[in-house]
Amino acid sequence: MTDFQHSTGFQHSPVADLASTEDFVKLYGTQFQEDPAALYAQIRHQHGGVAPVLLDGDVPAWLVIGYREIHQVASDNLLFQRDTRRWNQWDNVPADWPLLPYVAYNPSVMFTEALEHRRRAGAIGDALSAVDQFDLRSHCERIADRLIDTFAGSGEADLIAQFAMQIPLLAIAKMYGMPEAETPALVRDVAISLDVGPDAIPAYGRVQEAMGRLLAGKHQQPGADVPSHMMQHPAQLTDAEIIQDLLVVTAAAQQPTANWIGNTIRLMLTDDRFAMTLSGGRGSVGEALNEVLWHDTPTQNFIGRFATRDTQLGGRRVRAGDLLVLGLAAANADPHVRPDLAGGALGNHAHMSFGHGEHGCPHPAPEVAEVIARTTVEVLLDRLPDLSLSVPAERLVWRPSMWMRGLESLPVTFTPTYVASPADSFSGAW
Repeated sequence: MTDFQHSTGFQHSPVADLASTEDFVKLYGTQFQEDPAALYAQIRHQHGGVAPVLLDGDVPAWLVIGYREIHQVASDNLLFQRDTRRWNQWDNVPADWPLLPYVAYNPSVMFTEALEHRRRAGAIGDALSAVDQFDLRSHCERIADRLIDTFAGSGEADLIAQFAMQIPLLAIAKMYGMPEAETPALVRDVAISLDVGPDAIPAYGRVQEAMGRLLAGKHQQPGADVPSHMMQHPAQLTDAEIIQDLLVVTAAAQQPTANWIGNTIRLMLTDDRFAMTLSGGRGSVGEALNEVLWHDTPTQNFIGRFATRDTQLGGRRVRAGDLLVLGLAAANADPHVRPDLAGGALGNHAHMSFGHGEHGCPHPAPEVAEVIARTTVEVLLDRLPDLSLSVPAERLVWRPSMWMRGLESLPVTFTPTYVASPADSFSGAW
């Protein structure tokens, strides 16, 4: 038995594959809602770094939860690729499969490979690098102030619906140079399109149309914004490519950043290490943001990669076309790389929360997301220094999702403060 098997208590056949495995773990249901960390630890103890799982509808896949195994998968772009058309389970996927939006192929940067991916992702990264982060911070301060103005006088709020979920898209609209009049509709339609309800597809169509109108306007009057930089990039992207990739950036920025904000506020209101700094201190906000990425990362699991040929990973036989789900949250808690799980994560930024390798979040997307999240949390704590939960911490409800980690609501109370009416607060340009 190897040192790895001794340390986990786990043994498996080195040639087990999805066809011969019977002890699948079901990756659906409410088991992920309360304590996903305990569930990942159980899976690691039973299966090691690569576990056979069943997705919704009992579709088989591999869940990669070992830090080293995820690093290997994310780094090897020849053996593990992103084009979902490689999947060997398409014959078993019904037309109404709830995870279809995660795997249905579209010609966006998400599913490109090799040189084409580098061309598209490079253009996105360069366009985001041109964003003035000082200007973005100032804009996020104004966004946060105006949102807080809408509830500051009441002495209570739901910081998920009224604050965290509103901010990322308002910041994105500014970065896109979107006309002020179209911003409220974009915020509404993106939120609907990211849901699983019957209105999601029509809403996605409206978002796509909005991006088309935006790009048409930039052809007439380019500016210092993300779409204009992408239009002028040496990669010579077509309009169709830019529209698809703007949609990807929009979706990737909204839910994860909103959950990062909400999870960070929750941590600072419930953990004594951060609660002492709520009365005016800003020093711990960055630490709390990093702590959340380690322990309550917004993107828990990610679909994924597809094996280009038969191989072995973590002692498992992975067949060509097998789907590998990247267990980002579980990898962050891997005791082989983080033996100090009981301690904090101060100064340690080696988490997998933004992915890794060529298909990870393109630089500087994580920096842009942190500017948005950090600024808005700091403004909130400055404006409402006596903020506190209005329910016991154990009554906070997490969304029942194995993919995203975020709260249903975050009810708080605070001392009411006088502000101008909401209509006056929102009279200025975003």
